[in-house]
Amino acid sequence: MNPRKLTIALLSGGISSEREVSLNSGSQVYAALDPAKYDVLRYDPKTDLPKLVAEAERIDAALIILHGPYGEDGTVQGLLDLLGIPYQGSGVLGSAVAMNKVASKILYRQAGLPTPDHIVAHRGRPLDLDGAMARLKLPIVVKPAAGGSSVGITIARSRAALASAVEAACTHDPVVLLEAYIEGIEITGGVIGNDEIEALPLIEIIPDRGREFFDYTAKYTVGGAQEICPARIDADVTAEAQRLCIEAHRALFCRGYSRTDLMLRGRELFILETNTIPGMTATSLLPRAARTAGIEFGRLLDRLIELSLEGRPARRRPG
Repeated sequence: MNPRKLTIALLSGGISSEREVSLNSGSQVYAALDPAKYDVLRYDPKTDLPKLVAEAERIDAALIILHGPYGEDGTVQGLLDLLGIPYQGSGVLGSAVAMNKVASKILYRQAGLPTPDHIVAHRGRPLDLDGAMARLKLPIVVKPAAGGSSVGITIARSRAALASAVEAACTHDPVVLLEAYIEGIEITGGVIGNDEIEALPLIEIIPDRGREFFDYTAKYTVGGAQEICPARIDADVTAEAQRLCIEAHRALFCRGYSRTDLMLRGRELFILETNTIPGMTATSLLPRAARTAGIEFGRLLDRLIELSLEGRPARRRPG
């Protein structure tokens, strides 16, 4: 006897600056989901939240393919919790703290994990630029505290550029992170699992010439960066980086899966941030690492749905 097909709510779009990326990812996820296993209902939170609430009793689990605020930050996760709909990935707490780069820094440090030194600035409050430069040294990376896909990030190489970068970042978020710049090799590592967490192969990221870092354009433009999987680093450094990805996942109370970005300087590793809803097109970083590990895109989605339901009672159907 074949198991009953699951009804999956696929959420993509939303109202963040990453809306178009989310819609593209959602379409690729929809195409990869096996129609023999799933009945898929699509929802765009920009317009369809009342419909989602009305149809909640039909839904077995949700796939949240949203990026940035109002999707990756715990807000949609809280709604789904209220509706009793399981979903892939982290809950409200893990989503919220991972989305906030300042909160992440605090938790990394409390867990004893290496991360670049930083200073926090606030919109409307004076910032001691000279003190920041004395502590962090130029160049300094300036980031909105909450946001994804490198939106609003600048590498400031002068006092004037630092002042402009902070002002620009404040247009994205009232809290801004100033971070010591680490020159080295950028790598990213995905993990998957709930209680037992598996580290996926690492990816080495080389931005196209003319780009200072893996910015928004490089992330979403064909040829914007070279992505090498597995990363060209030795076994000992690979093992340590994968351990840090697992420990970062745990430190931020993540669940299901995540992807952590790191910098490698010599043999020294620094955690930059953890993404609780990594890009989910078939060619995105985490699916690419999974494919290197022998997990094709459709099977990866199956696994995320399985993890969302793990340890949860079956939903009762109306009638």
